[in-house]
Amino acid sequence: MPTERYSIAVITLDEQMFREMRGALAPSFRATLADTESQIKTVIDDPDIHGIVLDLESIGDGAADGIEVLQEIRRLRDDVMMVAITASTSNELPIQASQAGADHFLLKPVDGTQFRTLLLETMEKRALQFEGRWLLEQVENRSAFCGLIGGSEAMRKVYQAIEAVAGSNASVVVRGESGVGKELVAQAIVQRGERHDKPYVCLNCSALPETLIESELFGHEKGAFTGADSAKPGLIELAHTGTLFLDEITTLNLGLQSKLLRALQERSVQRLGGRAAKKIDFRLITATNDDLEAEVKKGRFREDLFYRINVVPILVPPLRERRGDIPMLAEHFLRLYCTANKKPLKQLQPEIMGILEVYPWPGNVRELENVIQRLVIMSDGAVIAAHHLPQHLLSSSAASQEAILIPEGGVDFDAEMEKIEIAYLSAALRRTEGRKSAAAALLHIDPQRMKYLCRKLKL
Repeated sequence: MPTERYSIAVITLDEQMFREMRGALAPSFRATLADTESQIKTVIDDPDIHGIVLDLESIGDGAADGIEVLQEIRRLRDDVMMVAITASTSNELPIQASQAGADHFLLKPVDGTQFRTLLLETMEKRALQFEGRWLLEQVENRSAFCGLIGGSEAMRKVYQAIEAVAGSNASVVVRGESGVGKELVAQAIVQRGERHDKPYVCLNCSALPETLIESELFGHEKGAFTGADSAKPGLIELAHTGTLFLDEITTLNLGLQSKLLRALQERSVQRLGGRAAKKIDFRLITATNDDLEAEVKKGRFREDLFYRINVVPILVPPLRERRGDIPMLAEHFLRLYCTANKKPLKQLQPEIMGILEVYPWPGNVRELENVIQRLVIMSDGAVIAAHHLPQHLLSSSAASQEAILIPEGGVDFDAEMEKIEIAYLSAALRRTEGRKSAAAALLHIDPQRMKYLCRKLKL
């Protein structure tokens, strides 16, 4: 006889209904009655409970109070299956129960056989979902590094570079296109280094006007300029014993580049309006999406500062060069934004992943993150389909497929068709361990034709 596979808690004051449910659910389910506040708290805290059946009329003054309790239970336990049952025929209750987190909504009296079948199917589906989520987390754990996600060879080289440089005090410049995650690389260097528990100060040099950057970087004394009502330490000073991260460093004008170079050489800063320099112990990490060598040749970036900051360059690859990481990143952002927007975990149709992998991603990981966030917010169903994608992704996919199928030089149609035949026949023969009649059945073709094709293609 089958044994109990799942534990179900039934929250109700109707003991007769509970006994009928327990009988109908046996032997696949072990049903527990919770009819007091303390018992309800116990089952909610019990990690071995797989599902909760809530009788909405057994809580407070009626179904409305039951919906509130349902919502609170779902907030506390997102891993359990939840079923709301009621005698009320209100048209609003099913929607309210679904929004509160119920997997199913049933009217009394509940048919025992159908109820058991429904619960079994739901539990098995949820088990698969959580197993899949667990497997994905394991993959992410193996392919993640200090907030960076990706298991591609290109990203592994980045991880190795971070590990190699993290324990030193060498200046690092993180290079790469906009949106690849340069700031995450800087944070990873800090996390893996000896200064991880010291100040970490960041400045995007392109975010402030030139009139303010000097004061922000080097600080000022009281009265140094109009509006300087009190003394203020600069970011370099605040990074003492820790790390200063300067993003978009090429946007600094030549005068500020000169002052920064002096601070790096002398390891000291002098505030605006100040007379004495203060010794500062800090590590500098910079980032840019510009070609630094080209900027030096054009005279827009000081050559001596270039050599000072470019001690260890780390190049972060664009997303189009690590397409194998796209499914992992997409699933990561999907879970992140479903959770952030308090929505059940959505699924991406397999077709979508193919489109995402073909698209060139000029905005890199940041663009992918924005697309997934939009899909989570704008799609109502549990499954995100290809038609939900932004039009420019769909257009790019169609154009790419046409380019693959018909390159500019054209194709040898007969040769391409022969390749397809060989691929299908070989796959069918492998599946059937070389039995041609079985392979013919798998491909829905006549056995004689199968033998003819095998002779023709020398399989």
